[in-house]
Amino acid sequence: MRMENQSSMSEFLLGLPIQPEQQCGFFCLFLGMYLTTVLGNLLIVLLIRLDSLLHTPMCFFLSHLALTDVSFSSVTVPTMLMNMQTQHLSISYKRCISQTYSFILFADLDSFLITSMAYDRYVAICHPLHYTAIMSHGLCVMLVLGAWVIASACALLHTFLLGQLSFCADNTITHFFCDLAALLKLSCSDTSLNKLVIFTAGLAVIMLPFFCILASYGHIGATILRVPSTKGVCKTLSTCGSHLSMVTLYYGAIIGLYFLPSSNNTNKKNIIASVIYTVVTPMLNPFIYSLRNKDMKRALRKHILPTDIYLYFKTQLILFPQLNVNRNY
Repeated sequence: MRMENQSSMSEFLLGLPIQPEQQCGFFCLFLGMYLTTVLGNLLIVLLIRLDSLLHTPMCFFLSHLALTDVSFSSVTVPTMLMNMQTQHLSISYKRCISQTYSFILFADLDSFLITSMAYDRYVAICHPLHYTAIMSHGLCVMLVLGAWVIASACALLHTFLLGQLSFCADNTITHFFCDLAALLKLSCSDTSLNKLVIFTAGLAVIMLPFFCILASYGHIGATILRVPSTKGVCKTLSTCGSHLSMVTLYYGAIIGLYFLPSSNNTNKKNIIASVIYTVVTPMLNPFIYSLRNKDMKRALRKHILPTDIYLYFKTQLILFPQLNVNRNY
């Protein structure tokens, strides 16, 4: 951005659709969700780090996804909480540009990591005999590094083009963070190039990975149908169910918000959709994976539950068998 624009546009106002008397309640809600996101995802990283049985390609991608989710939420939620607490709903120009870059970076990174996890499930189910050879540690590292490079380049391109724009006198962003689309609406410059890049990059980093995920699970479904068995179907659903749940939440909100515009879309609906994939999805991921993954639950009992507490309860069950309500546990 040119110097005269930097001096005239020193900050942006964030237009949150929350009444002043409701801000305390929403502050507690989003604070609880953010703390759950951070603690839950860091717990997943810790478990994968500590337990050798979790040193698998799927868990390798999951650990990077967990760290990305923490970073993704940290881009927007702390600023929103601080503004709600101080009643000063503004963000400086430099912080706004930085937030836009970080938001695009981690959103794109999320998309590529989810796609890598879908490919891992495809190889594990459709080519089980060659799984170890295909999903080598080198390939996993290359997929993660490639995701970082592409996501960083895409975020840098969007931020560079955004910095070339001039903004009008109205500096109120009708959002809870510096969303790229909301910023373009405030610009007095020609944003056709920005919109073209958004469309092209959106196809490359959102829709193309999404179609790759659909293709992967299409092959998985075809493989199951060729060998129909109740045990095989249940095992596959257990393996892929958590990943499909996350894909539905993440891509459903993004595609509904950015790729399926509706004439009756309101700003409140856009904010709700943004909250789903920036706050809710990163918070739910630890629960989805830990509750549906037997290895995760085993590692949680092994490494997180203190040994003395475990021995105490075991002794109590021996001395007082009537306490053991569920004897099959």
